[in-house]
Amino acid sequence: MATLGTQNISTSYPQLLKVSGNTPFTSTLLAIATGDESSVSALQISTLGVSSSGTLNSAGATTLASSLAVTGAATFSSSLGVTGAATLSSSLGVTGAVTLSSSLGVAGAATFSSSISATTGTATVGTLKIGASGPSLTAAVFATAAYTGGTVLDIDHATTGSNVSTGTLAASGVVLGDMVIGNINSIGSATGATPAGLLQDFRVESAGVLRFTIFNSTQTTGTIPSGTISATALRFTA
Repeated sequence: MATLGTQNISTSYPQLLKVSGNTPFTSTLLAIATGDESSVSALQISTLGVSSSGTLNSAGATTLASSLAVTGAATFSSSLGVTGAATLSSSLGVTGAVTLSSSLGVAGAATFSSSISATTGTATVGTLKIGASGPSLTAAVFATAAYTGGTVLDIDHATTGSNVSTGTLAASGVVLGDMVIGNINSIGSATGATPAGLLQDFRVESAGVLRFTIFNSTQTTGTIPSGTISATALRFTA
């Protein structure tokens, strides 16, 4: 009788791998099983693709030329390179470098112990942890509005309140307690008072509303031309 290596096929065929059942490869996924089908693996293959009902571990570089969809946790101990869209509905842990040429969406926690390089894509996460023991960034809201310009009198001027220019801008999703940073891009072109003496303040006034204030700390009246207000609200948890 023919042999399998140094063993007889009649006694060693259970060690072989085959698709389950008596059907050859088709477009339908079939599980890989032992020769006697006493054990069926989590790996399924067909003429159109490969699927796994179990855990997928990659200790080396994993390169995907198309989309990656993971409904469970994904852990990579080396680099992950994705040229298509990657969508994860659970957590992502990567100890190697991450390079994205397209978008990355993570609905769970994303943990990176190395660098992230997003060349042309976008990384979207539900919560971003900063460092091993640092805070978690849970929300970021960016808003812009037109600034019509204004004149802010010097700090010693007798007219109360005239040394400030203030107003509000809509920022959907902002809540009280968010940290806000911002800028008015035309303040560097102010005349009179030095731009460094025109202090900018941004804060949450109410849900969905930010307030900006420009305060003139100099002894010279300043005039600020029209421009654009840009503000970002950040929400952190311990």
